[in-house]
Amino acid sequence: MILSHEGKAPQIDRRAYVAPNATVCGDVKIGPGSRIMFGASVIAEGRDITIGRDCIVMEGAVIRSTDRHRTQIGSHSLIGPNAHVVGCTLDSCVFIATGAAVFHGARLGYGSEVRIGGVVHLRTVLPKGCVIPIGWVAVGNPARLFPPEQHEQIWAIQRRLDFPRFVYGVKRAVKGRSNMSEITRRRSIVLGRHKRDRVAAERSSPRRRRKRPPSSSQRSRENVVTDASGRGRRAMSARDEPRTRPRV
Repeated sequence: MILSHEGKAPQIDRRAYVAPNATVCGDVKIGPGSRIMFGASVIAEGRDITIGRDCIVMEGAVIRSTDRHRTQIGSHSLIGPNAHVVGCTLDSCVFIATGAAVFHGARLGYGSEVRIGGVVHLRTVLPKGCVIPIGWVAVGNPARLFPPEQHEQIWAIQRRLDFPRFVYGVKRAVKGRSNMSEITRRRSIVLGRHKRDRVAAERSSPRRRRKRPPSSSQRSRENVVTDASGRGRRAMSARDEPRTRPRV
């Protein structure tokens, strides 16, 4: 389904493909040769999403932008099934495997890979060709890689990145208190704007249809007229007109 959001409709190159049950919503640009497969969601909420040439977005993947963070995906990148990519920048030829997640403000260099279940945390920068092993977590700038069981080491870096403020604009709650009421209130307002979404026609350059020349049978039918007796006769063409010499 192609939806406009907040007055902005997707722009999809005519050489791209969006599966019938995929959703593309809002200020989204999809380049030639890209494929948005079945059940995938590409949702721009506030900032824009740009998907380059020959990108593959597999089944169930989610690509989002927010009112604070845009999303850019470079050409020849692949987003695997059930992956989650939000508010980040991917250079060209990036591979995001099944179930991986890339968070707000992250930047992934050319040819980098996030393997199955891997995580690139907010504001993390991966250099060119970096590989996140299966299930591992990348955090910080420059990125440091940790297995998931090293939570304390991950948290030591992640805490300074201030996820609540960077993502939601909300202060981190003090110990024993929760900021979820403020976070959910703000998200409810933003997501409630989808009530005004409308189905949009794809903004793509239309393919011109070539006019086929009429067949001989069509030409013959066009040249047949009916006389007063109701019988058909061939219409006189310009070359059938008798040529007479003008009088001097």
